[in-house]
Amino acid sequence: MAVDIHLPSIMKVGGGAISELQDMLLTLGIKNPCIIADPVMVSLGKVESITSMLASYASNIEVFSDVMPEPDDKSINGAVSLVKQSQCDGLIALGGGSAIDSAKAIALLASHGGQMRDYKVPQVVTQQSIPIIAIPTTAGTGSECTRVTVISDSQSAEKMLCMGPGLMPKAAILDYELTLSVPYRVAADTGLDALTHAIEAYVSKKSNPFSDQQAIAAMRLIAPNIIKACKTPQDKAAKEAMMLGASLAGLAFSNASVALVHGMSRPLGVHFHVPHGMSNAMLLPLVTQYSLTGNSEKYAEVAHYLGLVDESNITNIADSHERLIEFLHHLNQELDVPTMSSFGIQKAPYDDIIELMATQAIASGSPGNNPKVPAHEELVQLYRDAYA
Repeated sequence: MAVDIHLPSIMKVGGGAISELQDMLLTLGIKNPCIIADPVMVSLGKVESITSMLASYASNIEVFSDVMPEPDDKSINGAVSLVKQSQCDGLIALGGGSAIDSAKAIALLASHGGQMRDYKVPQVVTQQSIPIIAIPTTAGTGSECTRVTVISDSQSAEKMLCMGPGLMPKAAILDYELTLSVPYRVAADTGLDALTHAIEAYVSKKSNPFSDQQAIAAMRLIAPNIIKACKTPQDKAAKEAMMLGASLAGLAFSNASVALVHGMSRPLGVHFHVPHGMSNAMLLPLVTQYSLTGNSEKYAEVAHYLGLVDESNITNIADSHERLIEFLHHLNQELDVPTMSSFGIQKAPYDDIIELMATQAIASGSPGNNPKVPAHEELVQLYRDAYA
């Protein structure tokens, strides 16, 4: 069966690649850009660095620096107005997944109007908007390489999944040097997000030969480097591997979709404000254990690509599965992933909202891509089992 593959038109990869931003603007014909960033990028001087770099190119670059973590539709309204009023013809998205996801939504609404809920799945965003140059400063979300954005609905408290080729950034700059100063917790959470992307893309019912190859490469880069990149942040080789691995994982899931972990993770972020990568990590061992029988061979292959079993032993399915689950628990322990209770989620309000979270998870469509698709009652039980 033929599959559609979507990629950024231009990718600059490597240390110091940020220096080629002006050339990229010229290539894309962007004359009046707006930078989309969060307050941390301002405080670290990264926004000023870009405006200074481009001073001779554009004398008055607009900046929207109020991106919120786990953005909702209200948080981007000011940026949409700014982009329209200033007649900006392109966006520079600087930061983590929240900045890049916000930029995708801002470009869409500034170009075509409406509300984000008008574009959520099952709608497919085919409309082309003003171009985005995505510059990730974390190695995790892969949003710079995906045709996906996730924006919460401030009215319904639903994390809306929006997908389609119109959301793919026109260009991406993958400069691992921008990740050297990322705080430990951010590095861990985004790295675990990238690992989840790679695994879920590989086992997804929508996987294909192209996405499989990107997922395999991502797993091989992330597994041996994620702990080093977090605990020894000046390890440039590990940081470079994580940046590339995260983007390859983004390419993989953008062209194959994520699955049950992400479906269950999004409601946790909305209702309990758990950082997205952290909520993925909280769920990954349990959901993987549940899903093994849905595609036992592919999960054994995951163990191999993560470096846990030799190719000669991959046919020992039970051993491969055991090593995989052990590894996922080990990562959570090594990278200090909290339990839900230690994060601060109280059991009573959690139990009260499980039914709603299960409904929202199913509505996102992601659980339907899982090798083993849970019924509503099974999802409710998984949420119960996940609380610790």
